Amino acid sequence: MAILLGSIADDYTGASDLANTLTKNGLRTVQTVGIPDPSLALPDVDSVVVSLKIRSVPASDAVAAATSAERWLRQRGAGHVLYKICSTFDSTDAGNIGPVTEALSEAAGGGSVLVTPAFPETGRTVYLGHLFVGGQPLNESPLKDHPLNPMHDANLVRVLTRQSRNAVGVVDLTAVAAGPGAVRARLDDLRAAGVTIVIADAIFERDLETLGEIALETPVSTGASGLGLGLARALVRSGRISSAGATTAEAIRPVGGLSAIVAGSCSKATLRQLDIAERSMPVLRLDPERLLAGPDEIAAAISWAGDRIAAGPVVIAASAAPETVSRLQALHGREASGHAIETATSIITAELVERGVRRLVVAGGETSGAAVDRLAIPAFLIGPEIAPGVPVLRTVGNAQGDMLLALKSGNFGGENFFAAALAMMH
Repeated sequence: MAILLGSIADDYTGASDLANTLTKNGLRTVQTVGIPDPSLALPDVDSVVVSLKIRSVPASDAVAAATSAERWLRQRGAGHVLYKICSTFDSTDAGNIGPVTEALSEAAGGGSVLVTPAFPETGRTVYLGHLFVGGQPLNESPLKDHPLNPMHDANLVRVLTRQSRNAVGVVDLTAVAAGPGAVRARLDDLRAAGVTIVIADAIFERDLETLGEIALETPVSTGASGLGLGLARALVRSGRISSAGATTAEAIRPVGGLSAIVAGSCSKATLRQLDIAERSMPVLRLDPERLLAGPDEIAAAISWAGDRIAAGPVVIAASAAPETVSRLQALHGREASGHAIETATSIITAELVERGVRRLVVAGGETSGAAVDRLAIPAFLIGPEIAPGVPVLRTVGNAQGDMLLALKSGNFGGENFFAAALAMMH
C-alpha cells in the first residue's frame, strides 16, 4: 500500500475530524490508532491518519511519538506529512505544537513549514496571525477555561514563539488572497531572514485551498482539519486520486448489537447535548468525586447500564460544569483528576462492549483516546459525516468484531448530536 498523504494527529477525536475532512474532499482514508502492527492489513487508501495521544504529554514524549509515526508514513510513500493539531491551538507554553513541528521539519530535511489552525466551517479563522473562535479572539472564547490547556493568548506568533527554538513569522491575508505566487514569495522572504515556521492567515475556504497547494510543495505542514481540506483538494486537482465513495459506503454496513454513549467532555456543547439526550434516553450522570474515591461508582454505573441497555441506548456521563472541574483539580491536581476520570470512563466503555455494545459514541478527546486504547482497536475506516468534524468510524482488525463508533471532540456537534449519531449507525 503506497499512500499519497500522511497525517499525524495529536489526539483521537482530532484524527477522526481530519480523516472525515479528507474523505469528504475525495481521499480514501484510514485512521490508525498509533503506529499499526505489521500484521494489520489496511485497505487500499490514499491517506492514512495516525492517531496519537500527545497533546498534553511532555514535549519530549510527543516528539518521540510523532517522529516515529513520520518514519512509518514516509516508508509507505507519503510525500507530505501533516501534523494535525486542534483548531483552537490547545497547548502550553512548553509545547507541544512548536517542538513537534520543528522535529518533523528537521526529520524531513528542513524548509518552510506552514502552520494554520483555521477551519472556517467550524468557526476558526486566522487574521494577522491571531486566532478567532466563532468570531471571538481565542483568549475571550470558552477556551480560556479549558480544563487541561486554557488558552489566554490569541496571537499565535507569540504562542508558538514561546514553544519554539526558532523565530516564527506570518503570511498575512493579503498574500494568501493574492494566490500561490504571493505566498511563495512571502515564504522566500521569510526564509532569507531565517524564518521557516510560518503562521498563515485564512478566513475562507479558498484561502485554505491556496495554502494546501503551497503546503503540498513542502515535506511538512502543521494545522487543523482546514489545512487537510486544502491538501486534499490540491491532491484531487493533481489527478492522482480515485473516487472515495465506495470506501465510505463500506464503512456503514450494519453491525447489529447494542448502543451506548459515554461522555467525559466538560464543554458547554457536550453538557447541552446531554440535557437534550435526557429527554429521549436514560442518562446516568456520574459523581466525579466518587469516581476519584474508588471503584464503587464504576461498578454502580455498569450495573445501572446492565439493567437498561437491552431496551435501547443508554448514556453514561462523567461530564461536569467548569466550576466542579476546577474544584476537583484544586483538591486532587489537574493531571490526577483527569487521569482518574479517563480511566473510569474507559473501564465503563470496555464493560459495555463486553456486554454486547457494537454501536458506540464517545464524547471528549481525552475520553475517546482512553476508551479506544482500552478496547485496543487498531484502526478505523472513515464513513459519512454525522456533524462537521465527526464521521462514522468502522473498526478495522478489531478483536471484538465489527463496531461502528463516533468519537466527538467536546465542542463539536449540534444539540441533538447523540441521537443523530446513533441513527446513522444501523
